[in-house]
Formats: sequence, structure tokens, C-alpha cells
Amino acid sequence: MTILPLRKFFAAAVVAACLPFAPHVASAAPAANLPDFADLVDKVGPSVVNIRTTTRVSTSQRGLPPGMDDGDMSEFFRRFFGIPLPQGPQGGQSPRGGQGGGQGGGGQGGGSDSGPDSGNDTEQNSGVGSGFILSGDGYVMTNAHVIDDADSIYVTLTDKREFKAKLIGVDDRTDVAVVKIQASNLPAVTMGDSNKVRVGEWVVAIGSPFGLENTVTAGIVSAKGRDTGDYLPFIQTDVAVNPGNSGGPLINMQGEVIGINSQIYSRTGGFMGISFAIPIDEAMRVADQLKSTGKVTRGRIAVAIGEVTKDVADSLGLPKAQGALVSSVEPGGPADKAGIQPGDIILKFNGVNVDAATDLPRMVGDTKPGTRATVTIWRKGATRDLPITVAEMQTDKGAKADQKKAPEPKPRASNALGLAVVDVPADQLAQLKIKGGAMVDSVDGPAARAGLQKGDIILRVGDTDITSAKQFQDVTARLDPQKMVAVLVRRGDNTQFVPLRPRAPGQK
Repeated sequence: MTILPLRKFFAAAVVAACLPFAPHVASAAPAANLPDFADLVDKVGPSVVNIRTTTRVSTSQRGLPPGMDDGDMSEFFRRFFGIPLPQGPQGGQSPRGGQGGGQGGGGQGGGSDSGPDSGNDTEQNSGVGSGFILSGDGYVMTNAHVIDDADSIYVTLTDKREFKAKLIGVDDRTDVAVVKIQASNLPAVTMGDSNKVRVGEWVVAIGSPFGLENTVTAGIVSAKGRDTGDYLPFIQTDVAVNPGNSGGPLINMQGEVIGINSQIYSRTGGFMGISFAIPIDEAMRVADQLKSTGKVTRGRIAVAIGEVTKDVADSLGLPKAQGALVSSVEPGGPADKAGIQPGDIILKFNGVNVDAATDLPRMVGDTKPGTRATVTIWRKGATRDLPITVAEMQTDKGAKADQKKAPEPKPRASNALGLAVVDVPADQLAQLKIKGGAMVDSVDGPAARAGLQKGDIILRVGDTDITSAKQFQDVTARLDPQKMVAVLVRRGDNTQFVPLRPRAPGQK
């Protein structure tokens, strides 16, 4: 049981014995260019706050027997166990009201206040996070997910003053929220420019991981413009961020806020070396709207889009894989009125390049509804500029009614693409609002390997629009087996290009 400590002891003794006989070595000079974060933390630390949320919970949820209240249960536990009644979920209730001396994030503090209209309801701690002071008059920014479903929000400053906050506005799409406390002359942060962030530069996070207020961690920017499937391009860092850091600031070496710590990549729930922050420029655009109107207004052009892969770009003659592939167009929407069609590739919006599909929603969303813009598209080997009027983004519509099942078509012989097709029934043409196409009845060979399915509708092969099953057979009969061809396929409401290499006669 003592082997390991003894080994450590003997190793230390050997080293100590050798030291007098070793040549003198000058003391190592301090490592150059390593940052000291102390002054930065002194400057920004007071602007970072702890955010604690509570929800109302009925005392009936404590599982008390019928006819017994908390007083009866307290007496029961005192008499038979000699201990007080155990606390409810998440620890004890916390003080409420303007200022208080309790500590946020830990669920500490005595007493509770169920309010005059709450009946038997009590407050239970439901979450903890971080935030930072936007202005001296009490505006605080945090993440939307920090205050989800909260009945009350409490903000604790570094001087331990606690305030009950008023919710100003929430934007779930960007995960940004703004709350306000009744205070003045607060130390506000200085905003930086997230567009000037450089990969490799040192950054610092301050927050309340696991409820531990004013915890400082540091690292570097690992990547910029990281697409995680959300509305915003994130700043990726290796700064240690854990649950409770959400909503806290990401700070550069000038003491400026360049992001809001929002997400981590984790298989365990804890930090695994990668964290993501919302760029502060995007967050402030949202915050300004929340402060002025309580909501965020965004533009929309009513299209569904997808990425442009290298195979699709090569088969369509695009110089490189860029832009947003239009997979569907909402009937009567701005894009439909502008003449945009499924299969078009949007290369520019108002003269700005759309490098990736995720760029387009941000560009359009930041455009004021009613603005007339220009969309540059790629269609059949050429670019076109289409004028479009941006509409206002509304809440998501309900799911569309299921489409009628098409009658069983009579199969035709397969072709070089591995597709047996038939004409699209007239009622389905009307329902889908398309003028032609060929419906897939069976697949094999190249089409099967690419994932095409029975019921898919072929709208275009290369630059040729498909009007019927017979025309489709004529077009595919002339395809060159040495060249990839882009096939425009509609499945349900979505349309996408599928690159296929025609098979030579005799191939499978």
C-alpha cells in the first residue's frame, strides 16, 4: 500500500544527492511572449455576472400524503429522525426581491417567498449561467438557453449584490437574451470587433462553471466561421468552458468582448477541448433590436437551400463549389415572384458572394423586410441577376397535408443512369406545381448507389429540362459514360442535384 509514496521518496533523494555535484546552471529566464491575464481580469471581471433562474413548483409535487402540509412533515421528521425536513429539488429556496445577500448559482440562502398569489407554490432553483453588463443602467446580455422556462431571473454582481431581473427579450435563433436590473453606475464591458478576430490569438473566458462564480480560463482561437448547423457562424476556441459558462464573455487581450460563450462539443457533458462563442457583432445586432422592440425582425425570401458539393459544381460547370443550392421554393413567396427555381444556385445576394449555403440565411435575415435586393443565380451554365423584394420572417407554418399517393405506374426499361421512369400523373403535376418531369419507378446501378428512390421525380438532366418519360429516355441515351452528369431530383418538397456517372453498355 506504501510502494508508490516510497518510490517517490527515493526518487527525490537521488535527485537531491546529485544536485551538489551538478554544474551550476543559471536560473531559467522567464518564458518570452507568454501573456499575463491579471490586469485584463481586473478590468473586465467586475462586468461579469452570475445568472440564476427559478421556477414555481407546487408543494403538492413534493409527494406529501393527502392532508399533510410542510408543517406536519417537519414535525414528523423532527420526532422520528431528529432531523429537519429535507430540502426540495435543487437545494434550498433562495431569497427574492430587489437586492439580497444570497449567492447566485449555488442555490444557497435561507427562506422562501411564494408570493401573494401563488397559493402553495414555492420557488426552486432551475438553472445557473453567466452574463455580462452591456451598459451602466443595468442591461445584461446572456444566452437564451440560460433563461429558458424561468419564472424568475436573478443577477448577482461580483460585490455579491443580487437583483431580480426583468426579461427584455429573447431570440432563440441566435441564442441571445437581454435582461435588465434596477441599478445604475454599473461597470459595463467594452465591445470589440469579432470580424477582426484572428485564429491563434489568445482569449479569455470569465463565467460561472458549475456555479463557481468569476472563474477565469484562457486559450486561443482555434477557428472562425465555424458552422454548427445554427443560424450564426461561431468562433471556435480551446478555452475551457463548462456548464454554467453559458452567456459569459469571450475576451481578447485588449479587454474587449468578442463573443458570448455558448456551446461546447462534448461526449460526456464536460469540456473536451472545443468550445464555441457567438460573435459579438452578430449578438449586438440582436441585442439592439431586443432593447428597442423586445423582438427581432428578420428578412426572408422563402427558399429551402442546401450545400453545393464539388461533384455538383463540376457537373454544372461551376468554377468552384460555392453558393446555396435551391432545393424548394415557397409558392407565392419572394423567391417565387422573382423567378427563382429549384435547382438554381444562388451565388450572390445584393452583390455579396455566398461562399457557403449557411451564409445566405444570415445575409437575408440581416436585411430589413421590404428592401429590394438583387440575387445572382447560376442556371444552365450561365449567371442571371434577379430582382427580389425581401419579406418578413414569420413563425414556422404547420406541416403540410400529406400528398396523395400516385397510382402505380407501368415500369419502363432501365437506362444508362439505372432509372426506369414513367410520366408524372396529371393530378400530381398540379399538386406539385411543376410542368413536367419523369417519375422514377425503379432504380439500379448508378442511381441506386447515389440513393435515388422510387417516387422521385427527375426534373432536369444536365442543362436539359425533362418534360416526359420518353424525352428522358432520349436524353439519357446520348449521355457520355466518361462524364459526370447532374440530375435534378425532386423528393417531396425538396429538390437537389445528384451527380451520376452514366454506365457504359454492359456495365451494372
